[in-house]
Formats: sequence, structure tokens, C-alpha cells
Amino acid sequence: MKVLLATDGSAYSEVAAAFLAGLRLTPDDEIIVLHVVSGSPYPDERESYYVSLGYFKEKIAPRILDSAVAALKSVEARISTALVNGLPDRAIIDSAVESGTDLIVVGARGIKGLKSLFIGSVTRAVATDSPIPVLVTKPILSERPGRMKVLFATDGSAPALATAELLSSIPFPEETELLIMNVVRSAVSDIPERFVMEIDDKIKEEVARARKAEFERSSEIIEQARQHLEGRFQKIEGLSKVGDPSIEILHAAGIFGADLIALGCRGLRGIKGMMGSVSRRILDHSQCPVLVGKSHERQSQA
Repeated sequence: MKVLLATDGSAYSEVAAAFLAGLRLTPDDEIIVLHVVSGSPYPDERESYYVSLGYFKEKIAPRILDSAVAALKSVEARISTALVNGLPDRAIIDSAVESGTDLIVVGARGIKGLKSLFIGSVTRAVATDSPIPVLVTKPILSERPGRMKVLFATDGSAPALATAELLSSIPFPEETELLIMNVVRSAVSDIPERFVMEIDDKIKEEVARARKAEFERSSEIIEQARQHLEGRFQKIEGLSKVGDPSIEILHAAGIFGADLIALGCRGLRGIKGMMGSVSRRILDHSQCPVLVGKSHERQSQA
């Protein structure tokens, strides 16, 4: 597996490096540590100031790379470094595509004052626009040496199946537990609870039949994912829930104690660079790292 770790020298980047250090990477794996030196878009009467600032950025860039490499000293994978100039999000994506990277890893910087409910613009842009899967790390809430808990939310779509294949290739710790989750949207979810009782018996029967079919399909989706992943994870559980996907996934992740939420990114048709609402909400509100998978079709368009 080839991983591109984007670092800006912040504590959030150190968290990303620590996440990679917790995987069972081998000498067959490779980590490219990338730092982007961004130029100033304001060449005016203050140009000399920005020239000096650019010089300083160039000077400290090797130290930023060295710091990230030091954080990976326990990793057995081959490690190389890259230093590029440009807009951070575009440079990260372009570097990943050009190097044939399997996964981009970036730390969520967050927005001050909003308690990490929203991630920074660069992180969001990379997760949104990248044709390559992106792992967004967040500060670790608990330590489980040698173990992890992964929640994989699947809807049976092509992006979800591609994410399952990616999960099967990531060298998680040996005792990692996997929860495969599918959320069924309720046929009466848009009817206020106090009015549900007024639905006549015939409609109730129709709703019950539809619900049974939905749960049968949910079980099929979970079983399909299990077949992709049972060779990689020793302990796999399935969970079907009814409701709003983003709410149910985040709730289940909290109860499960997930160290990682993985889900495929469907995207919004006709709107370039926009993720689907579920992926976006999970990325914004999750308290643990989020792996955003991409479909093979989208990756091939890079």
C-alpha cells in the first residue's frame, strides 16, 4: 500500500502520523510525507513582506518534513519526502495522483471556536475533490494498544464496495473489530410521531411489508460487505438501523467506541466537487477519524 501523508507541521498532522504508526505497515508499504509551501496571493505594496514570509516558509519546510518523519520512526514502511509549492489542497491531490497513491492521510485542523464540528477548508477540499480515498484523522480520544474498532457504513453502492476493498487492504492491528452498518430510511420518517397512530390498518400493513423488505435488503447489503472483509477482520458484527443515516451512524459510532468510521462517497451528480450530505455530515461531526472511500469509476477519471 502506498500512502501520502500531508503535513503542515501542526499538532493535527502529528495525529495523522500517529494513526499511521498504529497500523501494521511493512517494508512492502510506502509512505510519502508531503509538505506544501503555499505562496502569497497578495503581491502589492507589501510585496517585500511576502517575499520575506515566503523565504521563511521555504527555510522551515525541511524541518516540518523531518518532524513528520520522526513521528513515523517506529513504522517499518519505506518513507520518502516531497516538498512542493502551490495551493495546498490542489497540490496534495495532484501529488497523490501523480505518485499512484492508494490513500491520502490528512489531519483535520478544524475551525477555532466551533469545537471541531467543522473541519478546515483545505481538509474539506481534499476529501471532496480527491479521486483517491482520503483518511481524515482527528485527535485520539482513547488508546487501545494493538486494537481498533472500525465502523463501516455501507449502502451497497459502488463507492461502498470500493471502500470495503480498501478496508481489506489496510493493515489494521491484529485484534481490530469491525461493525458493518446499514441504515434503512423509514417509510414514515417524514410523518410526525403523534400522527402515526392515525394511519389506517391497511396502510399500516403496507408499511410493515415494506419495512420487512427493507430489512431483508439491509441484511443482504451487510452480508455482501462481510464477504469482502471476513478474511481481514477476526470479529465482525452487523447492525441495521432505521432513520437518518448520518445521525444513526454517528450515534452507533459513539456506542461502539469507534476509532474509525469508513464510508463511501456518492457525491452529488452535476455538482463538481461536492460530497453527498451523509459523507459531509459525518466528516464534520465525527469525533473519530473518517475514511472517505471513492468508487473505482471516479478514481479512473483522475
